[in-house]
Amino acid sequence: MKSLLKFLKNYKKESVLAPLFKLLEASFELFVPLVISRIIDVAIPGKDHPMIIKMGLVLVGLALIGMVAAITAQFFAAKAAVGFSTELREAVFSHIQTLDFTSIDKIGTSTLITRMTSDINQLQNGVNMVLRLFLRSPIVVFGAMIMAFTIDVKAALVFVVTIPLLAVVVYGIMLLTMPLYKRVQGNLDKVLGHTRENLTGVRVIRAFRLEKKELKDFEFDNRVLTKAQTHVARFSALSNPLTYVIVNGALIALIYIGGVRVNIGDLTQGQVVAIVNYMSQILVELIKFADLIVLITKAIACGDRVEAVLKTRNAADAREKDDADNKAESQAENSFEKPCNESAPGGEYIVFDHASLKYAGAGDETLTDISFSVKKGETIGIIGGTGSGKTSLVNMIPGFYKATSGSVRIEGKNADEYESTELLNKVGVVPQKAVLFKGTIRSNLLWGNENATDEELWKALDMAQATEIVKGKENGLDAVVEQNGRNFSGGQKQRLTIARALVKNPEILILDDSASALDYATDAALRKAIASISDTTVFIVSQRASSIRNADKIIVLDDGAVVGVGTNEELLKTCEIYREIYNTQVET
Repeated sequence: MKSLLKFLKNYKKESVLAPLFKLLEASFELFVPLVISRIIDVAIPGKDHPMIIKMGLVLVGLALIGMVAAITAQFFAAKAAVGFSTELREAVFSHIQTLDFTSIDKIGTSTLITRMTSDINQLQNGVNMVLRLFLRSPIVVFGAMIMAFTIDVKAALVFVVTIPLLAVVVYGIMLLTMPLYKRVQGNLDKVLGHTRENLTGVRVIRAFRLEKKELKDFEFDNRVLTKAQTHVARFSALSNPLTYVIVNGALIALIYIGGVRVNIGDLTQGQVVAIVNYMSQILVELIKFADLIVLITKAIACGDRVEAVLKTRNAADAREKDDADNKAESQAENSFEKPCNESAPGGEYIVFDHASLKYAGAGDETLTDISFSVKKGETIGIIGGTGSGKTSLVNMIPGFYKATSGSVRIEGKNADEYESTELLNKVGVVPQKAVLFKGTIRSNLLWGNENATDEELWKALDMAQATEIVKGKENGLDAVVEQNGRNFSGGQKQRLTIARALVKNPEILILDDSASALDYATDAALRKAIASISDTTVFIVSQRASSIRNADKIIVLDDGAVVGVGTNEELLKTCEIYREIYNTQVET
């Protein structure tokens, strides 16, 4: 939590001025009982009407000054809190963008969304209230006790007993509720995750008529969240009644002691009223402070969760740090891991050398002992049954997932040794699920190359067989794309995402089953256009044998292992699995 305070560094002035103005307000508030005491003891008995008016105006003046100070403090506190949350949210978002897929999978998308929204909002409220009340309430409490001592020491001893008791209550409740609030936020993650899953999969749910089941599951998660919130609320709710009991007990003691001392002439009625007023001020402030402690407890719990995201390292970075010595020894022993500034022998451009991949939290490896090499400019087809690991394999090339053992080398250099931007600059990826972003066709295409000219955009669209899509729109390249590209069909989105990758003119182009929504004629035209690109190494992941049979090399996967590598003709002779796929799809 302490590491998050650095996001307040640009708001040092506001962070100092807010509590100072609150202290100013509290100081004027502490003078009120003294003024009232003087009115009761001097002005009223003496029927001094000018003095009563004068003291009344003093009270109005104190109120006005206090109000101005409070408004000013609120302005500075709000400015600091909003600025803090803005910078923190930007930092968390930026950090998430640097995380690899393994780290994101481990944390969970719904959890990241909760920490970006709900948790940071709680922190913003916490910072706001701390700047406003964290100093004001203790100052009023201890200031009221000191002022009471200036009036009468014996009566003020009640304060000495009351304040420690209240401190124990507040601190005890904070210790009880802090871990419970963390649990509440964790349950909120589950509810948000369930909601997100239902929204993204609403069509599947309706297609299988599982609305009642999903509703039942959501109700269960919601009840768990409700129960957790109710449980922690019971403890939090104890703060106000316990505070009232202790303070009102102290008021009874003060009134009794004050009455006795008034009768013997040690105190005046005005002084007793002043002491009671000070105790009432303490009551009000401690109620505020108890609520503040509850809010701070929530904020600390949320802050720990946000801090955990910022401290999350990429899986590869953690592995390098933890196993640096072992890795150095391994590099010395294994020739394929020796430093190399040039392409590997034999013109090998990309090499998978006994590479394996295991997802975070998975029981078994998704890919096991993958070994093959690719020359620059080759077209590589990857085929296999559903769940055989095709997407996992190509995701290792741009470094989305790091090899858990073995290595993936590009131009003789281990993929783990590349800076993420350096490696991604070489690669253009068309993911399995076509994704378009809200904006225009032009803005989506420029993701590939922000400096691309219209001529380059049209060239990419032509190669992706997407020219007629754009020309069919009223505004052409400036046609609106709605969120997730929902105003385009599946085939149109696929072709536009392919064009976006082609605009980048990458050294390595990965088409991850990106033509599944295209008809055979469009698919064939697309493959022909891509084949005309020189010096680009192309990986085509497909379920269709026809899409990859002309590839320079075809890799056949089965249950995470390579069971065949070769051309179409070679595999038809040597690989039974490929032959089954091919014969099923091609032969009638």
